[in-house]
Amino acid sequence: MSSANPSVLAQPLKLPCGVVLKNRLAKSAMSDSLGDGCGGPTDAQIRLYERWAEGGLALSIVGEVQGTALYPEKPGNLVLNTQSNPNQFKALARAGLDHKTQLWLQLGHAGAMADPAICAPKGPSALDLPGLRCDALSLSDIQQLPAEFARTARLAQDYGFGGVEIHAAHGFLLSQFLSPLFNKRDDAYGGSLANRMRLMLDSVDAVRRAVGPDFPIAVKLNATDQLAGGFAQDEALGVMAVLDATSVDLIDISGGTYFPGAPSSSDRAGFGPYFVDFAKQSRAKTTKPLMVTGGFKTLDQAQTAITDGSADLIGLARAVIVDPDLPQKWLAGHAPTPKFPHFENPPEGGVTAWYTMQITQIADDGAMLSPAGLSDAVTAYTQRDQQRRALWTMHFAQDSRDQS
Repeated sequence: MSSANPSVLAQPLKLPCGVVLKNRLAKSAMSDSLGDGCGGPTDAQIRLYERWAEGGLALSIVGEVQGTALYPEKPGNLVLNTQSNPNQFKALARAGLDHKTQLWLQLGHAGAMADPAICAPKGPSALDLPGLRCDALSLSDIQQLPAEFARTARLAQDYGFGGVEIHAAHGFLLSQFLSPLFNKRDDAYGGSLANRMRLMLDSVDAVRRAVGPDFPIAVKLNATDQLAGGFAQDEALGVMAVLDATSVDLIDISGGTYFPGAPSSSDRAGFGPYFVDFAKQSRAKTTKPLMVTGGFKTLDQAQTAITDGSADLIGLARAVIVDPDLPQKWLAGHAPTPKFPHFENPPEGGVTAWYTMQITQIADDGAMLSPAGLSDAVTAYTQRDQQRRALWTMHFAQDSRDQS
């Protein structure tokens, strides 16, 4: 039993828009890779979010939901637009809202990080680097993006989801615009920090106009992208100050990037939480509720972040993959530390593959994968992506032709 007060995590959190989260534990957005390969939710994905709701979370966020099929992160991403099947998305919304859990969609656009096997990646600027090549978005492309995010958000609202999160972290498109490493533009969207954050702020405004004042909007922001010459902490604090004057209801603080070869914060076993210090500094910049995601491994870490004012909401990711019932345990004051697997010399991307396939086990109500099965998990993950790439390419062939 923890010596701290377990009721701290059980306290509800009222967001500026008026929505109340039932406690202080959230499942942060992850790429669950359970879409059907044609942009739609599957029965397994519906069961996954139902299962996480049963585990006691106040909020779950579905990772990387695309507004179009043009710049997906993975072929398992969801695509929500007027061509999508409403019934599939409504079923997902209903399952995720069980047990008074909120289910939000993360509005995604992979930009330069889009899967080159199924699309032609484009980012703020053209890049030709080992493992990463993209063309630059045109000014017209950029100016259309806020309306695209807004359309997806409005459909999420219409189909019964509880809110949306605008993804400006982890090296995806809006994060690329914020980063001077990715963004070499010399127009109104590049150069100064004010210009580099313009697309993110325009997207927030467009989404708010689309959904009205009572629907939650979050922004996921990097404290740092952990790359030399990239988006650093001092600039992130500057963005926090500007977000304070917007209509956002929650700022989700994370960090790192999926830039090829870059170290992942979540792979640093034994460390964490990773971004609490940044969150403490952010308190001088904003009064917005803060969700801190990354590296929470113990009940005491979570409770301390709430009690000392660093965070208003704790974002859990891999912890609820290895134990979907962890929120219930922590809310009851039990203090088990999740049993994270240890891998010897995993291949690049191998740990992510193992956790993604363990997500599939949760969705199928299956047993926990063994760390010794890393090679099998990587094989299954790779084969599934290959199968879904073929489906994606066939299903969205017209979108690709229109893009070219």
